[in-house]
Amino acid sequence: MKADWRKNKQLLLYLLMFITVGSCATGLFVFVLQYPVRKNHLPRKFGATYMTMDNQYFEILNTAIEDIVESNGDQLITRDPAQNQQKQNNQIMDMLAMGVDLIFINPVDWKSITPALQKCHDRSVPFIVVDTDVYHDELAASVILSDNYGAGVLIGRDLIEKRHTAKIVILYDRGINSTDLRTRGFLDTIRKSPLKYRIVYTVNGTSILQQSMIEMQKFLETGLDFDIVFGGNDPTALGALAAIQKNHLDRTILLYGIDGSPSAKMMIQQGYMEGTTAQFPQVMGKKAAELAYDYLSGKHVNHKIFIPVQLITRKNLDAFDVLGWQ
Repeated sequence: MKADWRKNKQLLLYLLMFITVGSCATGLFVFVLQYPVRKNHLPRKFGATYMTMDNQYFEILNTAIEDIVESNGDQLITRDPAQNQQKQNNQIMDMLAMGVDLIFINPVDWKSITPALQKCHDRSVPFIVVDTDVYHDELAASVILSDNYGAGVLIGRDLIEKRHTAKIVILYDRGINSTDLRTRGFLDTIRKSPLKYRIVYTVNGTSILQQSMIEMQKFLETGLDFDIVFGGNDPTALGALAAIQKNHLDRTILLYGIDGSPSAKMMIQQGYMEGTTAQFPQVMGKKAAELAYDYLSGKHVNHKIFIPVQLITRKNLDAFDVLGWQ
């Protein structure tokens, strides 16, 4: 009787082992069947075009988008129109011909880009506007921006705290909605103040370093007095700084930019710039990519999203990575 029980026990153990191994084998078989399906994922194609890739800000923003797109097994096609709106419109048309599923767009000119945006709309290809707005933003799936007006307000408030009188040079690009809003925020803030501020020179068509340096040099040759420079972005402010340094002017000039770029933070650290309002391109890029996937999966996305900004001066510079982006 004991021998029969031992035999049955041994048989039961073998049976349990067989079931366990069989279950593992079945699971492995199912996994092997499913794996090729995942591997044969048909990549989506995304397009991206920024006003220029000569500004590191857009490189950081694009990389943040690209990281998420590629992690999903998809492809991002990035183009640089080099501040040429017609070229950017053509790039968007090329992307439509490639069969992209969605385009990330940072316009050169917020109005002149309209024909390309209309083509996207007509062909039911969604687009997400990043960093600076477009005139017909109702055509966009979503618009994600820094608080550009607020960026100018922060600089205006800082100036009010530090100077009771000022002769101001302003360098920006009115055709770029973001730099236009920043300038308006700055001007609205100082105009509300009872203090004595005077605009002595304005250039409203510059947003890159070399062009800004040329324009600032032209102003310096007039011999007019000034003690404040407001740049619509960091490259503009740095271009002005290059001209100022070339002419061996002293450091009593307060020079402001907007971006929070490593170059601007280094100049603040060394005492050549007074401040820069920091944008957060990594945050913006990540959010834009997430919005894209949500929209394509049929989820509701907010039409307009604002990313907060923060003024950087020597007082709080230690809270930021001087050599990197936020």
